[in-house]
Amino acid sequence: MSAFNAETADNLEDIEKQFAVVAVEQAETYWSLINKIPGSKLRLTQYDDEIYEAFKSHFPEYTDLDRLTKFDEAELKTKEAKERWRKFIALFEKKIDDFNFGTLLRTDSTKEYGQFTTCFAVRIQFYAFEIARNKNGLNDWAVGCK
Repeated sequence: MSAFNAETADNLEDIEKQFAVVAVEQAETYWSLINKIPGSKLRLTQYDDEIYEAFKSHFPEYTDLDRLTKFDEAELKTKEAKERWRKFIALFEKKIDDFNFGTLLRTDSTKEYGQFTTCFAVRIQFYAFEIARNKNGLNDWAVGCK
C-alpha cells in the first residue's frame, strides 16, 4: 500500500466533504445528547478528569466561566495559541482516538450550533471545552431544546 499524497490525490473536494459530513454528524450527536442529559451528568471520555485538569493548567484563562462560556475563534488561531494547543494535544495523542480529527466546536455555549456560534477545531479541543463546560453546568440549559 502506498502512502497517501494529498498533493496528487484526486477528488480532494469529495474528501473534504466527507470530513465535513462526519464533523456535522458528530455535532448533531453531541447536541442530541445534551438535549437529553444535563451536561453536568455526562462523561465524554474515560479521561474527562485528566483532560479537564490539563485544560485548566494549560489554559487558565478558561477557568473564568465567562471566557469558557463564550470565546472568539481567533483565540485558538494565533501563533502563540497554536503552540500552546500543540503542547496540550501532545498529552493525549496516545490516549484519545482521533484526537486531531476535525470537529465543530460551539464558540458560545449559551447557543446551539450555528453559522456564527461554531468554529472548526480538533477533537481534543472540543473535549477540553465541552468537558469544562459540562463540569461547570454551562450546558445544562440545553436539556429539552429541540
